This record gives sequence, structure tokens and C-alpha cells, in this order.
Amino acid sequence: MMQRSIPLQLRRLLRRSRLAQLALVVAFWLAGEELVRITGLPLPGSIIGMALALLALGARGLHIGSLKRGANWLLAEMLLFFVPAVLALLDHSELLGLMGLKILTVIVLSTVAVMSVTALTVDLCYRWIARDELAANTLA
Repeated sequence: MMQRSIPLQLRRLLRRSRLAQLALVVAFWLAGEELVRITGLPLPGSIIGMALALLALGARGLHIGSLKRGANWLLAEMLLFFVPAVLALLDHSELLGLMGLKILTVIVLSTVAVMSVTALTVDLCYRWIARDELAANTLA
């Protein structure tokens, strides 16, 4: 009787407490970070932690209600994570005018240029590989 009541109390705590749900989200994140550190995976630990949470939800080891309130709170308060950027904008009002538009244009154009050159380089490399494979097949 005592062994069964502990998981039930934990489930009730997770369903009712936003703080406990946030702690569970952080626990998945830290587990992902530790897994990346141990295995050397070339992925961020937060992505691995999210995959672990998805696996737990998919295996029905974790109920969506155990994360919903905490995740919704994080999403609702996301603007707080961007307060420094907003304050910097308020301190530099010139960024809201023509200067900001010029900077935005440079950022967008440079991003498009980098993405285009990268795509063309990858395409060229694939063509070289295909040409080399074709040449190797015809010689064999």
C-alpha cells in the first residue's frame, strides 16, 4: 500500500504544481546534457532532453498533464527572456527608423547570400561526387 501511494502522490504533485513541472522539464534538459557529455553526440543537450521527454510521452510513461502547465507558463513568459534586447532597442531609438531598416536589410541580404553560396557549394560537391562515382563505375 505504501509503495503505490508514493507514485500516486508524485503524479498528483506533477499535475497540480507548475514548479514541479518546471523541475521535470529542467530534469529532462539536464539528462540530455549529461547524455551528450557521456556519449559525445554532436547535438545540443536540450534537443536530446526534448527527445527523451517525447519518448517518455510516447511510451506512456509520462502523461501530458505532467508537463502542460509548466510548459505553457514558460511559453507565456517567453518575452521575459528577450527583455534585454527590448531594452537595448529602447536605448537606441535610431534603430527603429531608417538606420534600423538599413541594418535589417544588410542582415537579410547577408543571410540570403550565405545560404545561397552554401547551397551552391553543396550542390557542386554532390555533382563532383556523382561524376567521380560514374567515372569509377565506367572504368570498372
